[in-house]
Amino acid sequence: MNRLLQSLPLVGGPLRSVLTQTPDRTLDQTLETARHLLLEKQAPDGHWCFEFEADCTIPAEYILMQHYMDERDPMLESKIAVYLRSKQADHGGWPLYYGGHFDLSASVKAYYALKLAGDAPDLPHMRRAREAILAHGGAEHANVFTRITLALFAQVPWRAVPSIPVEIMLLPRWFPFHIYKVASWSRTVMVPLFILCSLKAQAKNPLQVEIRELFRRPPEQIPDYFACSRQGLVARTFLALDRFWRVIERGIPAALRRMAVRRAEQWFTARINGEDGLNGIFPAMVNAHEALDLLGYAPEHPYRQATAAALRKLVVERADDAYCQPCMSPVWDTCLALHALIEVDGPEELGDAAEKAIAWLKERQICQEPGDWQVQRPHLAGGGWAFQYANPYYPDLDDTAAVAWALARAGRPEDRDSIEKAANWLAGMQSRNGGFGAYDVDNTHYYLNEIPFADHKALLDPPTADVTGRVVAFLGHLGRARDRDVLRRAVAYLLREQESSGAWFGRWGTNYIYGTWSVLMALGELQDPSLQPAMDRAADWLRAMQQEDGGWGENNDSYAEPGLAGAGQDSTAAQTAWACLGLMAAGDTGSMALQRGIHWLEVHQDAQSGWQDPFFNAPGFPKVFYLIYHGYSVYFPLWALARFRNLGCQHKG
Repeated sequence: MNRLLQSLPLVGGPLRSVLTQTPDRTLDQTLETARHLLLEKQAPDGHWCFEFEADCTIPAEYILMQHYMDERDPMLESKIAVYLRSKQADHGGWPLYYGGHFDLSASVKAYYALKLAGDAPDLPHMRRAREAILAHGGAEHANVFTRITLALFAQVPWRAVPSIPVEIMLLPRWFPFHIYKVASWSRTVMVPLFILCSLKAQAKNPLQVEIRELFRRPPEQIPDYFACSRQGLVARTFLALDRFWRVIERGIPAALRRMAVRRAEQWFTARINGEDGLNGIFPAMVNAHEALDLLGYAPEHPYRQATAAALRKLVVERADDAYCQPCMSPVWDTCLALHALIEVDGPEELGDAAEKAIAWLKERQICQEPGDWQVQRPHLAGGGWAFQYANPYYPDLDDTAAVAWALARAGRPEDRDSIEKAANWLAGMQSRNGGFGAYDVDNTHYYLNEIPFADHKALLDPPTADVTGRVVAFLGHLGRARDRDVLRRAVAYLLREQESSGAWFGRWGTNYIYGTWSVLMALGELQDPSLQPAMDRAADWLRAMQQEDGGWGENNDSYAEPGLAGAGQDSTAAQTAWACLGLMAAGDTGSMALQRGIHWLEVHQDAQSGWQDPFFNAPGFPKVFYLIYHGYSVYFPLWALARFRNLGCQHKG
């Protein structure tokens, strides 16, 4: 660490070496196939956007939304119902990820959606689901977001959900709760939800479908829906405040409520974001769509048209079924595909595909203001990228660092201005502890995770090792003298975050394998010998986690059970690629573990379809919401195989 300033190069360059042997034929064939399959999926304008799949709560909520609004599409509804039925597990309910345990809230929503779609309660799959839900406590024990949905559909009384009064919009910034004290995803979901809950919205529910059979007791007879939440002094205090608010809410002057509703309306309508949707995420879009209806906006109003189009844009419709994505990932997919192509072809031989990808990405850099980041950094100019096609209020640090790192690796002089703007923005978004969050600075008001609304414990956006690693990788590669103190503090944060095992936690990918890869790639860019002991410990951990077949596979259960870190499921292409990339970043060029990992990628590739991973490979929110990036099994193996070839690693097949 003490050598970081002296050893940090002022001008970085991609890590490449002269080949010391004739490339292995099998490796060449695997690389060529992987490259072809990646290029085959590139859009004509140069970008990639792979399907982005979540658990069944999102497609279930799409059906629920259609019935809330009385905007039914029977053909689409029937296709989503096919999808939901296909995901029902042997335990009778629906899990949060492939092969996962029963999840009560996901199962309640899936059951309700299927019943709305016309599935009779006495059908075998519905009976099995109902029995599983009742065996796990009944719908009364579902999480807060599910109970809010049930309240909107008049299936539970409003006292079953926390008070989230719209008057929060009038609170001063210094107040213990304020929308800018929570994460960007939280505030964009909450603000339209304030309106829905404060005005006690009611679904149109044209078929008048109800699910009282999922409750062990009649919902109106359940005295306390928060008994299981009363753990700890802070949680009990918030629940007491919740009860106090219910008493005084009836006395709120009508003019004050109108003012608060108007403030919330102005806030979210300013961020509607056309057909790309409020913050580009499904829950915020749904709440905005329903709030607009409640506020009296006609279906033909441009806002209503935009929210409806944004929601429909998320639907993936196939011949026999359909599902709804939680959002879309074009910038993330494109920059990671670009990293893989740069590794395969080299910056000196960038082909048309890479050039088009760079042009597409540069067009989407967010340099204008305003953006929510300026609440904490009012004088910081833009320069970031968002995750989605368009989301100008919400560029994120992970995408920005990954895109700018790819542009820097490409080494084109004409990209320097974009790179400099990104670097300045990222450096200005560092939190006090040296780390970097996904969207916000110092979003660490941890007591807010105890409010009754936040039973998912995901209200905040604190710094994480994986995002910090991506920023360090870019800034370290760029090598600007002005970033040395930023890098010193960020590396100190990463070293503090390293687990006793040698691994790093992965907030945005599953899990310790992802986090460890993210940090090792960053530290490798710094080329600082004083960091090697930490890197060696991480590499040793990766080798220890290798499976008997030569690959790596970590289950999302590791978020709830840290003892399962690095293990728990069959090997996957993405996780095997992360592990191999991490080992090579740590200086491994020929260990048996690395050779076996590369060989696993070779022998598990299908020449027509590439690598097929059914497993969920990222959390949206650990323990609560999980995702499949379908592009991960396409570009990460290509990146790893090409890096192995470029380093001249000893390959024994």
